[in-house]
Amino acid sequence: MEASGDEPFFHAAEALLEEMITQQRVKVLRLAREAVPNIGPEDVLNPHDFPELRAHPTFEFEDGLLSGLVAAQVALRAEYRRRPVP
Repeated sequence: MEASGDEPFFHAAEALLEEMITQQRVKVLRLAREAVPNIGPEDVLNPHDFPELRAHPTFEFEDGLLSGLVAAQVALRAEYRRRPVP
């Protein structure tokens, strides 16, 4: 496949990952607020500061899914940029 032929796939995959990440961030924040009602989006980036989050039955799992989605997005972007420009 030529790099230019891959472009529509990369853009579609990027858009899909962005949508999935946005949805997962909302879910992670909702779960975090079950344990810490006033927690903000920035606070969720440092969950180790909140022992209540470790006790939450699904927070760490969902936060891990979010991390995986972000890692996939970073890998996709790196692959796209690595390809030669036609």
